[in-house]
This record gives sequence, C-alpha cells and structure tokens, in this order.
Amino acid sequence: MQKIKKIGFNISFIFYLLALIVILFLGSLRGNVYTDLTLYEYIKSSSNFIPFKTITSYVSAIFDGTMNMNIPIKNLVGNLLLFLPMGIYLPYFIRSLNRVSMFTVSMIVLLLTIELIQLLTRRGSFDIDDLILNMIGAFIGYSLSSTGIIGESLKRTQHAFSAKS
Repeated sequence: MQKIKKIGFNISFIFYLLALIVILFLGSLRGNVYTDLTLYEYIKSSSNFIPFKTITSYVSAIFDGTMNMNIPIKNLVGNLLLFLPMGIYLPYFIRSLNRVSMFTVSMIVLLLTIELIQLLTRRGSFDIDDLILNMIGAFIGYSLSSTGIIGESLKRTQHAFSAKS
C-alpha cells in the first residue's frame, strides 16, 4: 500500500510540474512576446521591485471596489496557492530541504529564476510581490508537510519505501 502511495505521489508531482510550466510560461495571456520594445524597455516597463506595491494596490482595490474583484483575488490567492504544493513536494524528494534554512534558500533561488525567465522571455513580468506571495504559499505547504496529517502520512510513506529499497 505504501508503494502505491509513493507512486501516486510521484505522479502527482509530475502533473503539478507540468501545470506549473503551463501556468507560468505557456498560458495564452502570458506577457508580450511580440513587442517593439527593447528588452531593457520591456524590463523597465513591466517590472516591480518595490515590495508590497502590487499587494497593497490589490488589497485596496478589494476594499474600495476600483477593480473587478476577480483580478485582485485571482492574483493574490493564485500566487499564494501556486507554490503551496512545492512546500510539500520539495522536502519530500530532497531530504536536505527538511531544514527551514535550506528550504528558504532553495525556494528563493527557484522563484528568482522563474521570475527572471518570465521576464527575459517576455512571458510575464518580474514582480517582487509575486515572489513574496509564492514564498508565503511555499511556507504554508512546508508547514503542512512538517506537521499534522499530511506530514505524518508523507513521513510514513517515505520511511516505508526507503526501508524496502
């Protein structure tokens, strides 16, 4: 039974990665691949390096109704949920990431890489607030994998499988 759980978990990780690639890089509304702007102009016009600027504007829009509610909620909640599974999967597959410090460094590197790829390929923009929300989501997932029912179930599956290997 534990082997079936492990195989199911591995398959779910592959599907999660594929979905992540589609959402981050291949979605139909992702960036402006075809534009007259130079890369420098594109970076300058589509980047946000000011922490909480986008988050604050979305939260304000929710309360004052200046924006369709779907936009801020989709962006805020979506960015939180997008990397929540990564907080569960990474420590499971890479045991050294069971330490908070290693997990944090790894997630920062991963998220910065994704943001830069999106920016350089013009399949999105660089927004420090996306990085912040993605990190919070990853930490929520990490907390779930470290404690409670999810964490215990994962540990049993991981230990049972490694004992048979």
